[in-house]
Amino acid sequence: MNWEVFLQLEFLKNLGISLGIILIFLIFRKIFSKYVFALLLKMSKKAPTSFLSNVFLSYEKPIQLLFFIIGIYIAADYFPYFNEQGKLFQNLIRASIVFVISWGLYNLSSTSSLLLTKLNHKFNFEIDEILIPFLSKALRVLVVVISVSVIAQVFGYEISGLVAGLGIGGLAISLAAKDAIANLFGGIVIITEKPFSIGDWILTPSVEGTVEDITFRSTRIRTFAQAVVTVPNATLANESITNWSWMGKRQITFQLRVAHDTPKGQLKNVVQKIEEVLRNHPEIHQETIHVRFDQFTDNGFGVFLYFFTKTTVWAEFLKVKEEINFAILDILEQENVKMAIPSRVLYFDKNFSEVSHEGLS
Repeated sequence: MNWEVFLQLEFLKNLGISLGIILIFLIFRKIFSKYVFALLLKMSKKAPTSFLSNVFLSYEKPIQLLFFIIGIYIAADYFPYFNEQGKLFQNLIRASIVFVISWGLYNLSSTSSLLLTKLNHKFNFEIDEILIPFLSKALRVLVVVISVSVIAQVFGYEISGLVAGLGIGGLAISLAAKDAIANLFGGIVIITEKPFSIGDWILTPSVEGTVEDITFRSTRIRTFAQAVVTVPNATLANESITNWSWMGKRQITFQLRVAHDTPKGQLKNVVQKIEEVLRNHPEIHQETIHVRFDQFTDNGFGVFLYFFTKTTVWAEFLKVKEEINFAILDILEQENVKMAIPSRVLYFDKNFSEVSHEGLS
């Protein structure tokens, strides 16, 4: 009877030690997270680059999990009737450590897009902006694949056999995922040919807007109505793409029609003064400016205007266009020239029979 009581006390003692060890490591985890980690993060922010801060932030949660794993590993030595040297337990601990490291690397690869952007601007690596998020996502996929393969090897699975099995089923997978594969190759085509970059304003038969992101499957574009349109890469790679952001200048062209009764001298003055306004405007590109009396039409005399603004930004372009329009109105007013307005004139003979004639007043 005393022996049974001793065994029960020994069981309770070992169980209490095991639970106490786990509790102590949970407390250590809390202290580390609240004080030690906060101090390390504060010191890392004083570094010339943000890389060290990103590393600490990426491993914040994984290190907290590592405290728990270490606590479990030490507590297992005291847990009653448990063989801590068992192969399954040891493999689980090893796989858990691999998972902790992989989790931190995955988090770090998620911030690699921002890091690559900063390095690209600082050291002028000439990496296209559209390639950076794609590389970041590829790095995350690579981390996951390597982690899964290492964990599989920890449990004794042969990766070569797994790869061979995937090869056998590759045809079925490719048939089932042909759209996904087409989108992946479409993304590769977009990245290699570079018809646009992140932040560019593009126009396609599907959508018009600003490019925000590109993934393995699709490209995200924000329209001017602030809606986000997701276009499959396979669709985008096979469409005509107009990149308005690559314009060096922006075209303005239209016909100005003045009334038929405008004298020749006044018409010459209007053409000359409009060209002077365009030549002296600081936001008009001076390489190509055409202002010419171009047509005789049923609606009046046609003056053809063809020129470009220096800016390609939509709002600034509209402002310049408005300034030119107001200047043209001032010139017409100064020269007492009226714009052609379509109208109908009715004539009555002495017998009050109506004759209709169309023209301009």
